Amino acid sequence: MPSDLLVAVVAGRKMLYNAGQAVIAQRGQGVLIARGTQWDVVNDPHGQRQYEAWVLAFDDDLVREFNRQVDKRVHAVTSAEVLELDDDLRDALQRTLPSHRHPSPALLRHRSLEVMLMLAEKGWCFAPAQAMSWAERIQRMVCQRPGEAWTVAAVANAFHMSESSLRRRLVDSQQTLAALVREARLQVALGMLQTTDMSIGEVAQCCGWASHSRFTAAFQQRWNVPPSVVRARMKEDAQDLTDLG
Repeated sequence: MPSDLLVAVVAGRKMLYNAGQAVIAQRGQGVLIARGTQWDVVNDPHGQRQYEAWVLAFDDDLVREFNRQVDKRVHAVTSAEVLELDDDLRDALQRTLPSHRHPSPALLRHRSLEVMLMLAEKGWCFAPAQAMSWAERIQRMVCQRPGEAWTVAAVANAFHMSESSLRRRLVDSQQTLAALVREARLQVALGMLQTTDMSIGEVAQCCGWASHSRFTAAFQQRWNVPPSVVRARMKEDAQDLTDLG
């Protein structure tokens, strides 16, 4: 998990597994997932037409800012925790979702803080991030400029270090540069499909793919759904929100 998350299960159930732990969130429940944890994830329709969830990611700066003012008696999420979603929290979370109105970043930040305050009232917060690993630092940089040709030389130059030093750090992290770049690009692509009006071809090009078909294959391999379905579903959800007023 690259960020702290709140996942609200709308249909089906979400199951998280790691060594010695199983966390299951049913319809109408939410699950708080701490940044840096690793899980095997099953999104199960559980007798319904399909699994559906709303996901809100909290960036490190927001968590750090919030923790300077939060009551110290609340519990910091270190793994994954299930909680019941009341109407107020569900409404606050829904206001953070993409919509045709395209709220400003400042307003979205305010709405995310509102959700964090409600979580604190229920006794939960996220711990401030520790120093980022080299893998995280590289992915953050790629996410800012996903369309660039990120070679070892280019990344080393961006961090003002030698190529040999970068290669050693990648070996220490048991990651390859190609895998880190690919994952960052696919995360950016998913976000663009969910929050912009760009065509799938434009998203592919912006995220470093010259071939529409190769982008589609990589996207489906990573997210188990083609980009066309994500885009169609987001349009349906935006219309649903409009109909709700």
